[in-house]
Amino acid sequence: MTSLAEQVGTLAGSGPLYTRLQRALRRAIETSVLRHEDALPAERELASEFAVSRITVRKALDGLVAEGLLQRRQGAGTFVSGRVEKQFAKLTSFSEDMKARGRVPSSEWLLKASGSVTPEEALALGLSPGAPVHRFHRIRFADALPMALEYSKVPGFGLEGADAVDHSLYAALHGRGLRPTRALQRLRAVLIDDERAKLLGVDPGAAALYIERRGFLDDGRVIEATESWYRGDAYDLVAELNARA
Repeated sequence: MTSLAEQVGTLAGSGPLYTRLQRALRRAIETSVLRHEDALPAERELASEFAVSRITVRKALDGLVAEGLLQRRQGAGTFVSGRVEKQFAKLTSFSEDMKARGRVPSSEWLLKASGSVTPEEALALGLSPGAPVHRFHRIRFADALPMALEYSKVPGFGLEGADAVDHSLYAALHGRGLRPTRALQRLRAVLIDDERAKLLGVDPGAAALYIERRGFLDDGRVIEATESWYRGDAYDLVAELNARA
């Protein structure tokens, strides 16, 4: 059986030995050599495989735990964390985010239906009273782990019908030349209520990231309005900031 050290490669490069081991393990996670929920070998085994001291191994693992890439579980060992980073500056779908990180996205449909717009939906989508709208409610998974609840609304002109969406809403919109080209998002921290906690497999009152997003076409029309609840223990939002105008 191939050892982790053989899969990761040598600890070449500059810097202290523990930082080189950190880089090697981080690379293994990013390239899916180590996947979500994989258990790492015991510290003494890692020390033997990489020909370093257990102190070096412990220091390297401490740093990756602090980054959220690894989790220590009492009496069980060290595991690859289920956390996912979302680049806040890029307009991508959930499926695209997961695939880019070597994860397998999937969904469980809670609702897929069409109807007349409600007053609240009309305001969000910029539609007239009585206009048609398509609604999509689902649980989003990454490697079978429930990650988020997503409730989306699309104006009637955006799709032929609710059944036009199979796995990806953005793929369906793209097929009609109506994928959003820009979006406005609002994020806040919330506590998950009992109903949503059950769907996400977390305790009621657990922390979550609530995101409201409106996607726009080039002509300014709203093509999508989505509310999402992301598990706070499994998802990080990352934004690149630039001081230049």
